[in-house]
Amino acid sequence: MNNFIFTSESVSNGHPDKVCDQISDAIVDAYLTQDPQARTAIETIIAPNRVLVFGEVKSTASLVRKQIDQIIRDCIRKIGYEEPFFDWQTVNIEVSLNIQSTDISRNLDMGQGAGDQGIMFGYASCENEELMPTPLFFAHKLMRFLGEDQKAGLLPQLGPDGKCQFSVKYEDHKPVGTTAIVASIQHVESVTSAEVKGLLLPYVKKILPEGWYCGDDLFYVNPTGRFVQGGPESDTGLTGRKIIVDTYGGMAPHGGGAFSGKDPTKVDRSAAYMGRYMAKNIVAAGLAGRCTLQLSYAIGRADPTSFYLNTHGTGLVPEAKLTLLLRDLLDLTPRGIRKRLVLEKPIYQRTACYGHFGREVEPDGGFSWEKLDLVDELKRQLLG
Repeated sequence: MNNFIFTSESVSNGHPDKVCDQISDAIVDAYLTQDPQARTAIETIIAPNRVLVFGEVKSTASLVRKQIDQIIRDCIRKIGYEEPFFDWQTVNIEVSLNIQSTDISRNLDMGQGAGDQGIMFGYASCENEELMPTPLFFAHKLMRFLGEDQKAGLLPQLGPDGKCQFSVKYEDHKPVGTTAIVASIQHVESVTSAEVKGLLLPYVKKILPEGWYCGDDLFYVNPTGRFVQGGPESDTGLTGRKIIVDTYGGMAPHGGGAFSGKDPTKVDRSAAYMGRYMAKNIVAAGLAGRCTLQLSYAIGRADPTSFYLNTHGTGLVPEAKLTLLLRDLLDLTPRGIRKRLVLEKPIYQRTACYGHFGREVEPDGGFSWEKLDLVDELKRQLLG
């Protein structure tokens, strides 16, 4: 189909699942700060007045329970939860971190092997400056702008929890406008949903191109009429439950593995980042309008068990030729990926809301998989 409507969603940094992702990745960063070779698999659950952190760790870092508790409380404080049902100062915290299985760590200690089997996808599209699917591009922008202004104290009427959807119309596979926008945003008791809609409308119109707004009748804000009770009081949170929000909004396939809580030896995370890096550079080089890549790995083995590339009929060169060049230019072993993208750094908590892709490369190496340093070489070798 070249003509269709596609919808993607994003969630706020106060959504319960995203609170868990941020806590898990903050703990990953704490370990990597002391030990760049730390291995972590951190799972967080939140409920009314409770945070439970479980998982496995292998590290020389000396993080004591008091430090982990403080990391958790700082995350909750920065997000903005200071409510009777979930207060960063008084929330009950339970932590159970065990040592990584020797059956897994043995293979990693011996060489470059993957820490687990996995299937990962990368994707890019020339639809916008971030080379991301347009519905997700808008959804992330709205959530990020609202979150920034809430932290700045400019939106005291709103609470931390929320989510939104953008439905975008495509003609000849090019986005041309929105057909519906849905926003469910937590608010204080004294504010109506109609007033919330009035607060959100300037943000929506700011991020959309001229003529793209679907109209007030198709902009649905808190469709039930009220969203006062939110966060962990009304919805249990769990690490890794927003994998489509984290990636491509459903526009590309997903292998099923989450990112947050995992160190970069986990191919669920690092190989997904490499997939995005390759796909983005291909599209940025003008070699394709869209590109989907898949990598798969076996536990304990270094090289990918498969490499799949699809330019969806938009490529300027044969996909087989492009595949061979990428395999020649890049070391796709887990160790090679970590080295190329410089992943053994505490750069992960910032990825845990508003998406892992379509972000700006940061001076300390954050979002390194968004860099375009492969573009010139791809052009030289394939376009002459």
